[in-house]
This record gives sequence, structure tokens and C-alpha cells, in this order.
Amino acid sequence: MKRTVWAIRKTTPRRTDVPAGAGRWSEKDNWDTRTWPTVGFVLLLNLWAAAALYFDLPQASWRLPVSLIYIILVLSVMWTLRSRWLGPMMAVVAFACVLTWWLSLRPSNERAWQPDVAQTAWAEVNGNQVTIHNFRNCDYRTETDYTPNWETRTVDLSQLRGLDVFVTYWGSPWIAHPIVSFDFGDQGYVAMSIETRKEMGETYSAIRGFFRYYELIYTISDERDVVRLRTNYRKGEDVYLYHIRATPEQARTIFLDYLSRANRMRDHPEWYNALTNNCTTNIASHVAQTRPGKAVRWDWRILLNGKADEMMYERGNLAGNLPFDELKRSAHINPSAQEADNAPAFSQLIRQRRPGFSQQDGTE
Repeated sequence: MKRTVWAIRKTTPRRTDVPAGAGRWSEKDNWDTRTWPTVGFVLLLNLWAAAALYFDLPQASWRLPVSLIYIILVLSVMWTLRSRWLGPMMAVVAFACVLTWWLSLRPSNERAWQPDVAQTAWAEVNGNQVTIHNFRNCDYRTETDYTPNWETRTVDLSQLRGLDVFVTYWGSPWIAHPIVSFDFGDQGYVAMSIETRKEMGETYSAIRGFFRYYELIYTISDERDVVRLRTNYRKGEDVYLYHIRATPEQARTIFLDYLSRANRMRDHPEWYNALTNNCTTNIASHVAQTRPGKAVRWDWRILLNGKADEMMYERGNLAGNLPFDELKRSAHINPSAQEADNAPAFSQLIRQRRPGFSQQDGTE
């Protein structure tokens, strides 16, 4: 007789009151390769938001704890609600709240300013006569020890011959500070420097420049102030001087546009921004007023402005018929400025025997 062996399989009754997949994450609850770019972008937005809180909260003692709490909360929400879209969407809402607050911050002309930016320049234009108020002419003993003098200067637009540009480097060859100076012949030079307006105790920070930390200021000054400060008193700064190929009519247009902006900022202050509202972007805007259509000719070197002199050379804006490298070497003025020091003829001495300048009118 054959023995039949019956295999009895033990089974567990299937519960019908628990949904399938309960107790584990489904695929749609996890970030995958398709959602990582979105997650990364949202994280970058919120890192900027945390930095905005850190740099721009009015109460200094709150800045670090609030920015840390913010980024911890955002990361926690994104992880806890890590469905494909819910977490990032909540983080975008948080970013939008911070951005709304940040955009509500208003610049002011009423702060405890450092002495060299305590006054804002403004001008009165009556025909060809221009009267500049709060024309800065500091008497320096060291970079930080100086007597600020605020003068009133009058110039005649009919005497305006042309313009020059100083380019100052203090470290990276990619970043510089340009200063435009207008030649009024026997009436001298009027230098205009677009800068951060710093409060007492503040120093310049390239990172802070991307936030609403500094106001913008148009400093209108004597070259023995704004240029000699950089060549003779600050350490590690190199200044280059170029003559610009521009007609007196073009120089006049740019000069008056500078004054118009300075006058407007006297009543309507603006935030400085290292990307959108800085020394070079504003110069590009003023120069654009000389062209039909008045559109800024975009170039990446407007942002990485340490290369702006190369851009101007390529466009034919720089006087001096030399290869660029040779022209730039000849444009270095630190030794001449240090030798001239506080001489009344400082502006003439730093231009002597320099390519692009002639002894008579500076328009070789």
C-alpha cells in the first residue's frame, strides 16, 4: 500500500482592515532622482533666506539664533513631509515669507554714519554752471585717522574736456573698484566714486553686499582724497588710470546723469547690492545714456569687474595705442601718486608721461 503524505501548509488569515502597504513608505513618499534637482534648488533658496535673516535682522542679538532655528525647521519639515512635493512646497512657502519681509526693508539716510560718508553730495545746475554741495576733501594722516572736509565746488560745463577712470584692485584680479573722474581743465578734476555707505563700526564684506546691509552712496570728491586714499594710505591696493575716448558732449551727458542720480538719492536712499546696484553696474547705466536707445551693453565683465578694463580696451574705449598688457603696466599710478602726495598738482603729476594722456589736454 502506498503511503500518501499530505503536506499541510500553515497559513495566517489575511487581515482586511489594514490597507496594503501600511507600515512602510511607498515610492511616491521618497525623493528620487527626478525630485533631487527641485529639492536642491529649494534648499539653496532657504540657505539664502537664512543668510538674509542672519545679516539683515534689525536686532543683532537675534540674528544667529533666528537663522539657525529657521534652517533647522525648514530641514525638519522637508524630511518629515518627504513626499515628492509636499516638503519642498512647504519650504518654498517659508522662503516666500522671508523674501516678503526682506523686500519690505527700507534704506535710510538717517543712521550713525562713519565720518567719511556722513554727508551726501548733491548739485544745482544752472545752465553751464554746476554747484556741487558736500564735495568731499578729506585730510588724511592714516587710512582711519583723517579730518573730513565738506566743501562747495563750482564748475563750468563748457570747460569739461573729457573723463578718465581709475581701477583699484585689493586682492583678486577678478574684482576691482572703478572711479570715474571728469576733467574740467583749469578748474580741476571731479572724481565720482559709487560706494557702500557704512555705519560706525561696519567694514566692507563681499558676502554682506548681496543682502540689504549697506546703503549706496555717490561720493563726489577731489582726486587727492578718493584716489590718494587708495594709493598712499590703504595697504595692498593697486590703482590704474586710463583715459577714456569720449567727446566733451558724451562726458557732459555722463556727468549730468551722475548728478541726477546723486540728487535723487539725497531724498530717496537706495540699498547697495553687489550684483545689481554697485559701482560698475551704475557706471554702465550712466554710460548708456550717451547711446541711442540707452540700453546697457551687457558683458560678464560688468560683474567680474576686475576685467572691465579689458572689456573697455576691446570696445576701443581706452586711449593709448599700445597692446593691452603694456597699456595696463603703464597705467599703474601708485609710485607717482606716492611721490606727488598732497601736492596741489597731484592730478597732473599722476598723468604725466602716461600713454593716452597729452601734456595739453589729456586726449592723445
